[in-house]
Amino acid sequence: MVGLVDCNNFYVSCERVFNPGLRGKPVVVLSNNDGCVIARSNEAKALGLRMGDPLFQVRELVEREKVAVLSSNYILYGDMSSRVMSLLAEMTPGITQYSIDECFVDLDGIADPLPLARGMVDKVERGTGIPVTVGIATTKTLAKAASKFGKKYKGYHSVCLIDSEEKRVKALRLLDIGDVWGIGRRNAQRLRYEGVETALDLTERSEEWVRRRLTVVGVRTWKELRGESCIDVDELPQRQSVCTSRSFPDQGIGEQHRLEEAVSNFAASVSRKLREGHTLCQSLTVFAQTSRFRTDLEPHVINETVQLLTPSNDLRELVSASVSVIRHSFRKGSLYKRAGVIAWNTCPDQAVQGNLFDLRDRERQERLARAIDEINKRNGHHTIHTAIQGGKGWRLKSEHITRQYTTNLQQVIQVRTDG
Repeated sequence: MVGLVDCNNFYVSCERVFNPGLRGKPVVVLSNNDGCVIARSNEAKALGLRMGDPLFQVRELVEREKVAVLSSNYILYGDMSSRVMSLLAEMTPGITQYSIDECFVDLDGIADPLPLARGMVDKVERGTGIPVTVGIATTKTLAKAASKFGKKYKGYHSVCLIDSEEKRVKALRLLDIGDVWGIGRRNAQRLRYEGVETALDLTERSEEWVRRRLTVVGVRTWKELRGESCIDVDELPQRQSVCTSRSFPDQGIGEQHRLEEAVSNFAASVSRKLREGHTLCQSLTVFAQTSRFRTDLEPHVINETVQLLTPSNDLRELVSASVSVIRHSFRKGSLYKRAGVIAWNTCPDQAVQGNLFDLRDRERQERLARAIDEINKRNGHHTIHTAIQGGKGWRLKSEHITRQYTTNLQQVIQVRTDG
């Protein structure tokens, strides 16, 4: 058996730990630059707020319903995630973290996993204040489905177990095909067109039918739904690309050094995401463009791809490559309204093929990167950075960000007593 431990509304839950006044109220957390909704409390979901909603489009609803709006506080969320995972690791050695708020736990050999799972729920909530749900089944895909039911139905008390054929069939009959882990929105639309509405419908199709429409990856999902464990977390497909981009306020950026500074910060963000995902990239695309609505200025677009000699996620290497594109292609007189950096051709960091002509000391480079990551994790992403990223004056818009309660001594909760 395998269990999936999933933190409920993780970003919102982290904020509620340190601000209990948010409990029971609609709350949304915004993306970088306060652009779109990326996390919602159940109360916010009930109001019709959706993932990805641009804030400017829903501002009237947010103000009318008195929705609490918060900027994303990734330092706080990352530290709270580490605390949750540490507590779970104390209860079972077989823990594999899958994302910032999810992990799989190995329950093989445990005759009755329910007491252990309920103990996990209780220990994490008492130790961190974060509510979690545990889904248990014979495969990871079924465990993911079980966790959805554990969240949806209060009668499960945050632990849902699928341990019989009868429960498996009942769960799959109730599970919409779009909610199956690994299917995706586009595939779900195609499957519905062919009459597949639920997970059970998919399992009733033949393997060859599934292979023709969903390839080998879809066949694995099909087998997992039928109770055959065949997906390993380490074998899950990595993201094929990682992107960080922003639109600039006011008229845009017209100075080369400012655009270089912005792009270097985007490259640093991409570098961090790659390292967090234990992936490397071999291609880097840098783009910048003027506003298509400015008819008084000649439009200009920068879009260049750099091929790296060796796959990398190194901060200095990616920043250097990105800035070189801007220096080569920047045009004076242009006002760039949007820019970004995209890392392509990603691969796991364990599967690197070295290059005979590579002049970099990769081992030393990796040690430095780990040290920088550790310092920035404790003190903030911008604590150690390349000089071209600029000082503390360059920041994303975060008008509603809360304190770094657990990592910054100057921002811990202050308690006052009278008398």
